[in-house]
Formats: sequence, C-alpha cells, structure tokens
Amino acid sequence: MRADLELISDWIPAGSRVLDLGCGNGALLEHLQQHKRVAGYGLEIDADNINTCIEKGIPVLEQDIDEGLQNFAEQDFDIVVMAHALQQFRRPDLLLDEMLRIGKEAVITFPNFGHWRNRIHLGIKGHMPVSEFLPYNWYDTPNIHFCTFSDFRDLCQSKNLKIQRWAAVDGQLRDHWWTRMMPNLFSETAIFKVSR
Repeated sequence: MRADLELISDWIPAGSRVLDLGCGNGALLEHLQQHKRVAGYGLEIDADNINTCIEKGIPVLEQDIDEGLQNFAEQDFDIVVMAHALQQFRRPDLLLDEMLRIGKEAVITFPNFGHWRNRIHLGIKGHMPVSEFLPYNWYDTPNIHFCTFSDFRDLCQSKNLKIQRWAAVDGQLRDHWWTRMMPNLFSETAIFKVSR
C-alpha cells in the first residue's frame, strides 16, 4: 500500500463508516476492512479499478463524482476520503462541501504544486513540469485545478472549516521537520483532515 494511504489509515478510527472517493483499486478500503474493521464503500469510474475492487470483495459503486453525491444522505459516513484526486474535479470547493455534508470529517490528499522543484522548473524552463510525481503534459493531464498547500489552507479558512490534522510529505511520502516547517515549499504531497 502507498505510504500516503498508510498515513491516512492511521488517521481513521477503528469501526468507522468510510467512503473513499476515487478509490482506485480499493487498496485503502481493503486495508481498513482487514485492520480497522471499517464499513464503507468506494466510488470509482474506471472499469478496470472497479473490477479489481469487486475481485477483492471491496464494495464499490460506479459513479462520476463530478455529477455530485446526492445519492448519499447527510452524515452517512464518519469519514470521506479523497486521495490524490481533488485536483481532477471541476469544482473542488463544492466537492469539499459535499464531502462534509455526507461525512463528519474529510481526509484529502493532493500534489502540492508550490513545491520548490515545480517553481524552479517553471522559472528556468518556462514550461509546466513533467516528472515521476506529475507524469503528464499540460494538454493530457487529468489534473485541472493545481493548488498549493497554502491555497488549500486558505480555502478551508474561507469556508470556516477546522483543520483537525495535516501532514506535509516528500516524494517518498515521508514526513520531515523541514516539510513541517515550510510545507508550501518543501512538501510534494499535502494531507489534510478537516471538519465543520
């Protein structure tokens, strides 16, 4: 399991009701079911990932999250998770509202576009960076709303959301003192747990 998913798992209490948006192959839910006795679902749009979830016995629904989450009632879940997908949606601000409508808390991870390597790449080369961490060209990327650690923090403040926890991790998804000290500059991935 990816290191960011392990960190997210640590933030989810045993026995929680969890919804994993853009759950991919279901690795997080599988781990949570086996080790934390969670109940929950994944939402996914990719057919191969859906089939993998089904093969693993992970409850998964095919759903385009950009179309909304109206099929879930208020506070249906304890925690709604979205790992490395928020930047791929048309209105991440409205999606965050929906996540906190149907869940008491939300855990969100995203690539921090304010990372120093991205800044240097843009400054020197004048082109959008393509790397192992951001492996797409500007014209074929699924990412449509790049943001920084500070941008997300500002969004939470503008919505009067409580940041319960946060982590700023490097490319190997490890937490260091320097990523905590200057997360907008040094973190490659931002991880937040928020509530109303």
